[in-house]
Amino acid sequence: MNTTSLEGSAQEPGPDSAPGRIVLLTTSHRVAPGLLSWPAWQALRTADRVLCADSAHPQLPYLREAGITVDEASPTAQEVVDACTGGHTVVVVATGEGEPVLTDGLARMAGSGRVQMPELELLPASYDLPGARLLDLVQVMDRIRAECPWSSRQTHEGLAKYGIEEAYELVEAIEAGDRDELREELGDVLLQVVFHSRIAEEDSEEPFSIDDVAGGIVAKLIHRHPHVFGDESAETPEDVKEHWLRTKAEEKQRASVTDGVPLGQPGLALAAKLASRVRTAGLDVPLPSGEGVGYELLALAARAEAAGVDPEAALRAAARAYRDAIREVEG
Repeated sequence: MNTTSLEGSAQEPGPDSAPGRIVLLTTSHRVAPGLLSWPAWQALRTADRVLCADSAHPQLPYLREAGITVDEASPTAQEVVDACTGGHTVVVVATGEGEPVLTDGLARMAGSGRVQMPELELLPASYDLPGARLLDLVQVMDRIRAECPWSSRQTHEGLAKYGIEEAYELVEAIEAGDRDELREELGDVLLQVVFHSRIAEEDSEEPFSIDDVAGGIVAKLIHRHPHVFGDESAETPEDVKEHWLRTKAEEKQRASVTDGVPLGQPGLALAAKLASRVRTAGLDVPLPSGEGVGYELLALAARAEAAGVDPEAALRAAARAYRDAIREVEG
């Protein structure tokens, strides 16, 4: 790193000297280098000095291509203040750490009350868009897959059980109403998506990436919401559901309303899903008759679904109440 001195641009302060201006320019590494805001470009073009302590900063080639002279220097707070004497403007292109040494030094000087401080401005030159941290997640997953002895050996089949576990833990967090737990469990479910997508990139015959996964769901959402992205209209939730079911049927071209219903899900949820498919399709299918608890539970699940009740959630709520009663007796 070049530690060029700023003495050449510093001037002796006089009683009427203007204090100048320091601009701390911050950028996001999640935005393509060179895509800076207009106020940032204005500050850079009108500055008397532009400094950057990181010679490998991704913005530097683009700044120089635009005709901005950038000095690779890591000045002290005193040197920057001196360089501003006489009304000069110094722009500091911040590194990823945000220049804590420099800003702490400036804060100490300002707090002393003995120095006429330049105007200090924090100028974000680029901003993270919503979802930008997902780029960090993909990058971290790439490195873990390449360097972690455990993660590098995982397969879709080996991770399948974790997908089920994380989904149940997410449901539990929702039912418990724990916001912190909900955020964490959503992250764990998201990790499963990113992990499986990263593994899928390595398939020799049918590879796909997280971008393919995201692109697929984006296309699906747009197609199934013609009232949002198209010319159709929907005034009620029922209208939306009708659009969804119609477009889904067009996409899937299924031979039976039972196609796509996972048989591995819990029994009550499975029964309710089948009853929902039958009701939605307008089919008249009597419940099978038989002896035993299974048929009784099937009838209960169908009745709950018709009433708009999730039988699986209802049973879990009752089971939690039962658990609390057990603990009360134990206590």
